[in-house]
Amino acid sequence: MVRTILTACAVVALAAVVGWQAVALELFSRTQTPALVATTAVAWALFALAFVLLRRVRPSHVLPLVVSGALLVGGAALLGPPNTSTDSARYAWDGIVAGAGLSPYDHVPVADELAGLRVDWLIAEPDAFTEEGEAVCDELRVYGTTAVPSGDPLCTSINRPHVPTIYPPLAELYFAAVRLPVADTVEYLPFQVGGLLVSLGVSAMLIVALRRRGADPAWVALWAWSPFVATEAVTNSHVDALGVLLALGASLLIASGRRVWGGIALGAAIATKLIPVIVAPPLLTRRPLTVILVSIATFALLYVPYVVLSGPEVVGYLPGYLSEEGYDDGSRFALLSLVLPGNAALVAALVIVAVVAGLCWWKADPTAPWLAQLVLIGTVLVVLSPRYSWYALLLVPFIVLTRRWEWLAIPLALTARLLVPSLAVSRVALALAVVVVVAGWWLRRRRGLLERSTSLGGGVAPVTPAAVSGTSGAAKPGGGRADRADRADRA
Repeated sequence: MVRTILTACAVVALAAVVGWQAVALELFSRTQTPALVATTAVAWALFALAFVLLRRVRPSHVLPLVVSGALLVGGAALLGPPNTSTDSARYAWDGIVAGAGLSPYDHVPVADELAGLRVDWLIAEPDAFTEEGEAVCDELRVYGTTAVPSGDPLCTSINRPHVPTIYPPLAELYFAAVRLPVADTVEYLPFQVGGLLVSLGVSAMLIVALRRRGADPAWVALWAWSPFVATEAVTNSHVDALGVLLALGASLLIASGRRVWGGIALGAAIATKLIPVIVAPPLLTRRPLTVILVSIATFALLYVPYVVLSGPEVVGYLPGYLSEEGYDDGSRFALLSLVLPGNAALVAALVIVAVVAGLCWWKADPTAPWLAQLVLIGTVLVVLSPRYSWYALLLVPFIVLTRRWEWLAIPLALTARLLVPSLAVSRVALALAVVVVVAGWWLRRRRGLLERSTSLGGGVAPVTPAAVSGTSGAAKPGGGRADRADRADRA
């Protein structure tokens, strides 16, 4: 009971830090960046402490702690507006446009044709102007811009207001669904609540998946209690979380032999955010044609209504985004650009990802492809080194399924990259993440070799009280869960 209480206290402390960050700190105010970095470090430390304590509580207490902790940490993340990203302002705008019966692919947000849909918290006329006639926008998360084509000065909380939306069709349907029941004047909370519900859905799927495989549900806390998930999926309500939910569902369905439903879920995941396509190769080891055709058909069908309305404009800002992020000339690859210039880094990145994808497809276990998916997703994140940490949300469920906690170093490194936008910091953080992952692999391999040597007579097993009493094959009361988890970790 003492360990249960200590675990609960650690989770409460974690929730308090997450809530305080949401209420009091914003990356948009650079004066608050040091405090945001410090509290993020504290949150991760409390997260680690809470998980270590959870692994030592009674098995009967684990699931209630995981679920209540998910609600507590997720609820704390609802307490303030987005603090590192304004993406959900674009979600809201696209949802409002769709609610008016228009395609969000047809016009940029500041188009004069959409002036009648403007609401002050998203797009407003400025209260003051500079001597040059430019808008003065003093609020956080609000930027000066101009209308198209009139050129009238405006203030907006929407990033990239002069370009069309980048989001695929299922994301747009989600935006419309979230905004449908609320007034246009309601600000960020609807998407934050949506993010919490999606996050809880991922937790539920992971609990079911682990319990069906006889694994310890305590590992679900790596998603459910994660300050990274709370910040990115709830406070900043990134639609990536919905893609994660669908990609995880696709993986579980295909691994269980339900390839048609899995293909539908995979196509839907890719139609939410293109990133989930990287979970696909390890899922294609058996009857790949079914999964491929069904997922492509699902993806295409979701696009049909928007193609009818907008034609080729449904491509949106994707080409411009890739160029803006430096992926077209290799300048974005933090580690590769250390040794390879420009396009050479791009070629190397493509080769590395292709080779790893091929190996993961070849080596994947059709009934449990999680480890191959983990390696592939992690490799892509390290090689591409995106400046947006929320792309790593896709990695976390596969950390849970494989129980390879050391891979959390990658989301942590990308969080550092987001909070401290320095190439040097990015390189150091990502390099350290690679070291942690490799060290974890080496330690697991070494432990496995030692145990194999012992089982083959190459060593002497330690004498334990249980062995002396002749009960070495029996589980100690309360120890079965940990024993099973240890065996799973060694596998």
